[in-house]
Amino acid sequence: MSLNRTEIARTGLELTANLERSGLPREDVARDLGFSTRRLTETLRVGPASDPADVWLLRDYLDREIRERGDLPHPWTVLTDAARESATRWFALRTPPQRRAS
Repeated sequence: MSLNRTEIARTGLELTANLERSGLPREDVARDLGFSTRRLTETLRVGPASDPADVWLLRDYLDREIRERGDLPHPWTVLTDAARESATRWFALRTPPQRRAS
């Protein structure tokens, strides 16, 4: 499963929009996911060095955090629930950890 340039750009925008919607500081998200700030930045960009499993992990983490606050995430157009089925065949997807208190 690989994304084309348009899908990569769209996914990066959606991840960033949902990070903003979550209201969580980047440092907290990185800490909760066990990412360095550089790894988080690369994952948000869906850059060439990003791990697809990390992209899904971040997506799922943000989606859950936003929903737990009673809001709806910005719609996912590439990383949809239907796309997860295919992704599980290609990548070792992980369940996002619970948010740690700051």
